[in-house]
Amino acid sequence: MSAVLDAPVVRTPGRFFKFARSLARVAERGIGIVIFLALWEALPRLGIVSDAYLSPPSAVLASIIQLVDTGQLWKHVAASLQRSLWGLLLASFSGVVLGLLIGSSRRLAAIADPVLQLFRQTSAFALFPVFILFLGIGELSKVAIIFWASFWPVLLSTVSGVKQVDRLLVNSALSMGASRRFVFFKVVLPASLPSIFTGVRLAGAYSITALVAAEMIGAHSGLGFLTLNSQETFQIPTMYAGILLLAVLGLLLNYLLALLERRLLRWRKGLSLDD
Repeated sequence: MSAVLDAPVVRTPGRFFKFARSLARVAERGIGIVIFLALWEALPRLGIVSDAYLSPPSAVLASIIQLVDTGQLWKHVAASLQRSLWGLLLASFSGVVLGLLIGSSRRLAAIADPVLQLFRQTSAFALFPVFILFLGIGELSKVAIIFWASFWPVLLSTVSGVKQVDRLLVNSALSMGASRRFVFFKVVLPASLPSIFTGVRLAGAYSITALVAAEMIGAHSGLGFLTLNSQETFQIPTMYAGILLLAVLGLLLNYLLALLERRLLRWRKGLSLDD
């Protein structure tokens, strides 16, 4: 009996299992990308698709390395990043402020909703002539196009977030003597933040999508310009390099926004069926 009690306790190597679980998740997420890249490489190499139309990833990677060696890559990335971030920041700020005002006032929402519904249906591409007419072909018109495309998801998500705040929370705070300003900043705004960040992340994706269209207007740098110019000069590997870099830029921007959301909304816990 004493021998049983004195036997050492075998502890589960928790760190090893956590590492193995993380490694399995990375492999699970990466297997689709590996299969996609393998098919992409095989199709032109085997002659199923002409490499004049579909460059293999190895040729695209060589084109990216060449852009790095010549110093062109950083110039294009910096130009695109500056335009998309300016448009996204302006859209996020104005969309959140206007969305909070509209969502907090039924009368203002009734007045503004028909106008907003009209303008939100107007594509940024359809407004090209208007932007060029008023803003020219400089950087301002490019930022304006990105702003227009990114503004609407932020605005609509903010309005929706404010309207979905539980009235019981608001009424409870008011019944305890809280001022409307206190209720707005301590109850309404925090409860609306998850919906606001959803709109901002959507706007981040739209800002990269609109970037290509924005750089069609008199641009001489940027990943969108690189992609379109390579297509016109039939530099197909460079064209695919520009497309791939735009996708990577969008993924990085979404990751940064998601990281910011997790930091600011630590109180919000998600539910996963795998946990």
